[in-house]
Amino acid sequence: MSQVQIFIPCFVDQLYPETGMNMLRILEKLGCSVHYNPKQTCCGQPAYNAGYWEESKKVASKFLNDFDEDFYIVAPSGSCTGFVRSAFEEMFADGSEAHLSKKVRGYLYEFTEFLTEVLKVEDIGAHFEAKATYHDACGALRECGIKAGPRKLLQQVKGLELVEMAECETCCGFGGTFAIKFEPISIGMAQTKVQSALDIGAQYIISTDVSCMMHLQGYIDKNNLPIQTIHIADVLVKGMLE
Repeated sequence: MSQVQIFIPCFVDQLYPETGMNMLRILEKLGCSVHYNPKQTCCGQPAYNAGYWEESKKVASKFLNDFDEDFYIVAPSGSCTGFVRSAFEEMFADGSEAHLSKKVRGYLYEFTEFLTEVLKVEDIGAHFEAKATYHDACGALRECGIKAGPRKLLQQVKGLELVEMAECETCCGFGGTFAIKFEPISIGMAQTKVQSALDIGAQYIISTDVSCMMHLQGYIDKNNLPIQTIHIADVLVKGMLE
């Protein structure tokens, strides 16, 4: 039995709590012993991306000490996972927490990555009747190298027709403060992504990251478009627990 600690990122905690619960349900269904530290907060990415590096390091230091360094840490976010892996190495290169940072980075996995690379699972018995496409979120793809795993999982979902869109690897336009500082460009990027999905007749855009989903769903809702965003954990849980 795998001992698993879960990290619930800010957006999941505040806006998509059911996604976190569904990840938990799937991990337990697959035989994991799951633990959650209610004192956990943030990985430090928002402050870091905004240029507040010292403030970010304080939050990141807390993150390191919120988890047991000897057990897997699983998060429903390629963005947070990628940030910890890429930024923490430099952030804690020197000092007393360098060793702890290295150990924690080695035990941290994005959710789908943990399923396919650690548990070696692709078919978890999910059933979802829909036509969908997969969006490669920047953090998952570019910082974690996650590409094939989510698709392998989705290809095993009964009833799901998974079709690739032309802009699958293109950024959705969110990028944290980018969406605020460069709103017209951000909206244009969301339009490109959503239109690419509509062009192939997709009913859903599936992703590993709720930040992308939030941004794209905002554009979809504002323009009353016939498509929805959904996190991959929310797809994989469907029918699995019946």
